Amino acid sequence: MHRLPPFGSLLPHVRPFFVSRTAIWLAAPVGASLSLAFAPFDAWPIAIAAMAWLFLGWHFSVPRRAAKIGFLFTSGTYVAGTYWLYHSIYEIGKAPLPLTLFVMAALVAIMAGYTAAVGYGIARWCTTASSSDTRAARAEARDWPTALQLLLVMPAAWVLLEWFRGWFLSGFPWLALGYTHLDTPLSGWAPVGGVYTVSFAVAMCAGALAALVRCAGRIRLVAVAAVAAVWAVAFALSQRAWTEPTGRSVSVAVVQGAVRQEMKWSPEQRQRTIDLYRNLTEPHFGVDLIVWPEAALPALAHEVMHVLQEQWAKARARGSDLVIGQIRYDFESDVYHNAVLALSDEAQWYSKRRLVPFSEFFPVPDWVKEWLRGMELPYSGFEAGAQDQPALVAAGEKLGITICYEDAYASDQLAVLREATMLVNVTNDAWFGDSTAAHQHLQISRMRALEAGRPLVRAANDGISAIISADAKIQNALPRFEPGVLVARIEPRQGLTPYARVGNTPLILLCTIIVGAASAHRAIASRRRRATMKARAAQHV
Repeated sequence: MHRLPPFGSLLPHVRPFFVSRTAIWLAAPVGASLSLAFAPFDAWPIAIAAMAWLFLGWHFSVPRRAAKIGFLFTSGTYVAGTYWLYHSIYEIGKAPLPLTLFVMAALVAIMAGYTAAVGYGIARWCTTASSSDTRAARAEARDWPTALQLLLVMPAAWVLLEWFRGWFLSGFPWLALGYTHLDTPLSGWAPVGGVYTVSFAVAMCAGALAALVRCAGRIRLVAVAAVAAVWAVAFALSQRAWTEPTGRSVSVAVVQGAVRQEMKWSPEQRQRTIDLYRNLTEPHFGVDLIVWPEAALPALAHEVMHVLQEQWAKARARGSDLVIGQIRYDFESDVYHNAVLALSDEAQWYSKRRLVPFSEFFPVPDWVKEWLRGMELPYSGFEAGAQDQPALVAAGEKLGITICYEDAYASDQLAVLREATMLVNVTNDAWFGDSTAAHQHLQISRMRALEAGRPLVRAANDGISAIISADAKIQNALPRFEPGVLVARIEPRQGLTPYARVGNTPLILLCTIIVGAASAHRAIASRRRRATMKARAAQHV
């Protein structure tokens, strides 16, 4: 029977693998497996295992090798996790296949490039080289700096990576690690520090798993204790209600038209869509709040104003307010807005702030835009709304509005939480067909509700329309691709969670300090080692 070495570390068995060429080529499939930890699969243990694999790969690598592993790992994650872009760009948008593949590859390369840079930086400035002889390996397995690198430094670096790619060049905050644990006790960290704090907790668990493989002796006990503490505190936090009910409840009707994107903007479909939303809505007049999804009617607001006025009058006569996703043309500034119209005592508008590149705006020369406009939507090229838009008032409540994927930008919603008692997201995930995109997006919406301590009403053109409680539970949802109306009663809430008060700043500062301290320690240790070598050389002279 094969026995482990006497000092109990798996290091002699693990090191040869992670320094081999095989480890490099496995980085992509391991990274792809991480996508299974997100909705709809929700295999959350894979997130910990895959990240532990990445951390060990970085630990045993020189800078260039660490960069390559990081690049391939995240390439696998985003190829598997955002494959649905093909459907929206090529099958719906009718872009040429070479251009479709180029856009998808560019996104993957950018996301993977960030991870490559972090891997290079960790190997270059934050970790120590691995020893090869048995005596050094025995000492290294009990090396506390090595344990801290796995338990704190790499998780902190990963959080900085997620935060950076969530805003740089408008950002793409999709597939953040914290979403994988929305249905585990680790989600208790979300109201305290947001999704990136959950990411840090997950990454710490991955670091602890890596330490169990990499280290020995008391360090293993410390790793287990750290994981137990992270989960125990998270569980305790999840038992606390950070906000309180306002004292009244609101009845809500979410209208899901389920109009196929391929036919939505066909001129022949316009009246059918108008009639569809009329017929679905009118039996529910009397409900406090009725919500239609993003760009519900295939026209500009002024082109269907007679329909909107009619629905508003009928709704007000029965005590209902309307919140409608509708494209708007601003005659004064000559621009289009992807917007939400709230019809209560008065009409109010919210304009989308985070536009989708290559869909709602085109950061390319004019001659390329003609290739990208093949989406049967005559109003391509929207203008972003102002950043400081107030909450909309409807059904006696103040609504924090987001349109489509802008609810993935958690920090953008912090200001409105000081007045909003409910959150509303209108979206049209029909762009992505029957893929994982809608499930991932619903997962993001649930995280926003949990961070804010507010119920969230989600109206999606073809699903997944849902009512989400303040603790991220789905109260009710409509089946996908079927027209219908979801009726529920929710409790608006007031007060601020810790995350709503301070945002990401404390966590980002903490992670910056951790990575900075590790880099400084590495620099000091290298300087001392060089001084010792010079002293020894001088003695031999």
